[in-house]
Amino acid sequence: STRARCANEKMATGSAKRRESAATKVVGDGGGDEEENDLLTIIPLGAGQEVGRSCIILEFKNVKIMLDCGIHPGLSGMDALPYTDMIEAEEIDLLLISHFHLDHCGALPWFLEKTTFKGRVFMTHATKAIYRWLLSDYIKVSNIASDQMLFSEKDLVKSMDKIETINFHQEVEVSGIKFWCYNAGHVLGAAMFMLEIAGVKVLYTGDYSCVEDRHLMSAEVPSISPDVLITESTYGTHIHEKREIREARFTSTVHDIVTRGGRCLIPVFALGRAQELLLILDEYWAAHPELHDIPVYYASALAKKCMAVYQTFVEAMNERIQKQIAISNPFVFKHVQNLKSVEHIGDIGQCVIMASPGMMQSGLSRQLFEAWCTDKRNGVIVAGYCVEGTLAKHVLSEPSEIITTTGQKLPLRMSVDYISFSAHVDYKQTSNFIRTLKPPHIVLVHGEQNEMSRLKAALGREFEDSEELQMDIHTPRNTQAVELYFRGEKMAKVIGRLAVKRCQDNQQLCGILVKRGFNYHLVDPADLSSYTELSTSCMSQRQMVYFSSPFSLLHHHLSALTPDAEQIMVQGRTAIRVFDGAVLVTQGDMNTITIEWNADGVNDMYADAVLTVVLQLESHPPIEYNVVKRKSEKKREPAFPRKLLKLMRDMFGAQCVSMSNDKIEVKVDSNVALLDPNTLSVECEDESLHHLVSVSAKRLSTATHIVTN
Repeated sequence: STRARCANEKMATGSAKRRESAATKVVGDGGGDEEENDLLTIIPLGAGQEVGRSCIILEFKNVKIMLDCGIHPGLSGMDALPYTDMIEAEEIDLLLISHFHLDHCGALPWFLEKTTFKGRVFMTHATKAIYRWLLSDYIKVSNIASDQMLFSEKDLVKSMDKIETINFHQEVEVSGIKFWCYNAGHVLGAAMFMLEIAGVKVLYTGDYSCVEDRHLMSAEVPSISPDVLITESTYGTHIHEKREIREARFTSTVHDIVTRGGRCLIPVFALGRAQELLLILDEYWAAHPELHDIPVYYASALAKKCMAVYQTFVEAMNERIQKQIAISNPFVFKHVQNLKSVEHIGDIGQCVIMASPGMMQSGLSRQLFEAWCTDKRNGVIVAGYCVEGTLAKHVLSEPSEIITTTGQKLPLRMSVDYISFSAHVDYKQTSNFIRTLKPPHIVLVHGEQNEMSRLKAALGREFEDSEELQMDIHTPRNTQAVELYFRGEKMAKVIGRLAVKRCQDNQQLCGILVKRGFNYHLVDPADLSSYTELSTSCMSQRQMVYFSSPFSLLHHHLSALTPDAEQIMVQGRTAIRVFDGAVLVTQGDMNTITIEWNADGVNDMYADAVLTVVLQLESHPPIEYNVVKRKSEKKREPAFPRKLLKLMRDMFGAQCVSMSNDKIEVKVDSNVALLDPNTLSVECEDESLHHLVSVSAKRLSTATHIVTN
């Protein structure tokens, strides 16, 4: 049985909006009267003042969320993982993956299979489809010993069963956390997540791009303004060149390399920017017949498998691709072929080869670079963002020599060009995004320390004079917490029959306060089953008490307590019904009686009053019972005021009863009753409390009087 208790609450109809954010608190500060429950903590376990191993922890209202779980492309083994030793994996309620790049999902199989994580994990359909093949390829090309591998192919397959998918704009709720996602435009299936916890909204962008390219649409700008924006700062204050200029530089550089008799290496990640570059090269080769004899290879074992995924999720791409695929499939290339084997690659003359991985830390792109770097006719085009500690980042500084994976030193004679096709926002895109959303708090992640600091300073200068946008910008390093306090009145919706009449200001409502997740509703008990999964039931209480006096004597005293005391027969036994039938007293065997009532606040006090009469009679039995049948003179004993005060304290609690000016003062909520122990008169505006105090006092008076002839 469920026993519901009524609560008097001053409520207003309508939903709550809790946008009143308090000041940021630096970790380690003492003092403050903020409730711990109002504290939103954001901790980067990766991507804090670095690019790589994105992993952000959010904690608010006793729930914990992990945003992305990637590896660092410049490190290997356990060193590549986020700082997950800072948390307890089993405490994470929800894990959201923004897209399929390794620096955002590469540690997921390890986290799902090698830790105590028991929460739920979500990503988009396209991300899940590509994640399977991308991580499988990562296992194969990793140039480390098997005992240092973070996970196996078996772990990867098992992790697939634990991953749930979400559609763009689909709202899901987990442990009171509401979340939905928007198209981020970075790669196929990339999503930015909006989370709502107890009315506080947090937007995590992941990697995103606000510019449409040849196959992907630009990132959506949410129509809802978040309280906290967690956004990438990869390019800091850099401004990207226009797409047309960038594409022309790229094709011109490729053309120059192959026409001078060289071989062009384009290191790319197997999926993402590779598809963009393939579309550009295929179109350029089609427009230049003189290049038709020069092969363009896409050297990736993933190519065939993942091209099927790209063709499946055409609706996630831009309008241009969707129109074109109705005529011919743009991903069936006429001038690009898959490189089936690398055994005879040394015999190839002029060519263009796109090979993974994009930062040349291992795999085929590293192998080809080391084979070709000594020939000045050859060239390498770095087309994406490069992380510190990788070979791609190193060669951009134009060193005179490089060190191979075997430790050999080779002269670097091939040309090195950097043409960024990285689908990350630049300063203009970041600034416009923030100007539109107007978030009061911004947390910068996924950026090198210097770039992040420049971006913070530039945004501060740009918006310092803005009256409509006052914001705090945070640049935490890994494991450094950002603490934000969000306060506001807790509001409840009044629903059901309580909401039939519009509530007035300062009106008191009596109902059941129901908390679901972080939402509150006030409902009438009769509506409980209609609006919740709860139900009401009646709980009967029964108490057996020793009573050796005549049952008729009890009837007499109960009649003095309440005039409606009625003697009846129940299943062949004598019984007394009192307080409009709320309490039933039945005569039992062996000098016992049974008191029965349906439990609630009022009936419990009625039962207490009856029990007090019974115990009083049992502790002070009259000398002769027949005295109550004769005319007599009644006098109260001297200790009556003290006993009356004790009775009131037993009924209402010692903290609610006190003596004031020779009167007993009883306080229940905002109601006050004054009882005169001599005259038994009661002063009280609340009718229910007045009746209860008056009846109880008269009952005690009758039960304790001294009878004289």
